[in-house]
Amino acid sequence: MKVFQRGLLIQRDKEAPRLTESGFQFLECLMDTNAQLWYIVREYISNSQERGINQADLISFLLELSFHVAGEAYNLNTLSEIQRSMIKDFADLGLVKLQQGRKESWFIPTIADNLETNFRIYAYSTSKLHCEILRLFSKIEYQLPNLIVGAITKESLYNAFQNGITAEQQNAHPRVADRIPSVPENVCDQIRLWESDLNRVEMTPAHYYDEFPSRDVFEAACDYARDRSGLLWEDSKKMRLVVNAEIHMHMREFLRGQNK
Repeated sequence: MKVFQRGLLIQRDKEAPRLTESGFQFLECLMDTNAQLWYIVREYISNSQERGINQADLISFLLELSFHVAGEAYNLNTLSEIQRSMIKDFADLGLVKLQQGRKESWFIPTIADNLETNFRIYAYSTSKLHCEILRLFSKIEYQLPNLIVGAITKESLYNAFQNGITAEQQNAHPRVADRIPSVPENVCDQIRLWESDLNRVEMTPAHYYDEFPSRDVFEAACDYARDRSGLLWEDSKKMRLVVNAEIHMHMREFLRGQNK
């Protein structure tokens, strides 16, 4: 497909296409097979929006495929129309095999993972591409010739959330989880909790005050900030408080007046 040729070929006006330096490395085996495959998939993902495909949905589908059982046939009718379009491209990349039956068609994943209840992932694969897909939402701990070992952590998932991948997508969607028992229920629940924690956090510019000369000054400062709806937090025992940045300058003037 043309999208896979980007960065590999260059063509000016009516001249015949010529290899770029990257194209030369790609074709002359300076890249190994996995590196070639990963290059192509990166181009496929980066240009997906031009073809009307949402990047988050595309990455989600790649993650979903990685949790299917390798070598097992899955009915194409279980996929959405856009997923059926993507699966044909994945077949060209060797991520799946397509099989035509008498009445129905099937796809057979060539990679698979095992996700345990302790959040550790064991992927029996030699593919660097597979490793990079797992890296999107997990921390890769080490990689053997035919085994990738990683773990799902709060930090690795936050990176995935920031890239637009939701908890439901990382859990391979409820309808997929029903078919794939390799995604433990406790892991799905924890991923959703971590996502909800992230969504609950709201950043507010603020200023921190401590070392008040007396409790009277501290309590007066709290009252001043509270009356202006700017008091965000207070610790009466240690005489500390946090105020909204919007009243910071007014608070400074107020405290100067208290210290006179």
